[in-house]
Amino acid sequence: MTGLMKRFWADEIGATAIEYGLLAAILGMGIVFSLTNFQIALTNLFGVVESQVPDGSAH
Repeated sequence: MTGLMKRFWADEIGATAIEYGLLAAILGMGIVFSLTNFQIALTNLFGVVESQVPDGSAH
């Protein structure tokens, strides 16, 4: 029984998969956060540009 427990604690295959999963989750959250901030910045930029462009209705 102790041999089985020693092999279980020494097995690192599952730990590597978990580490890769956590790394992928952290990278995914970073990408979502970055794209959200980029979208907000683009919205603000186009709002400024829109406010500075004449609408052409006054002839």
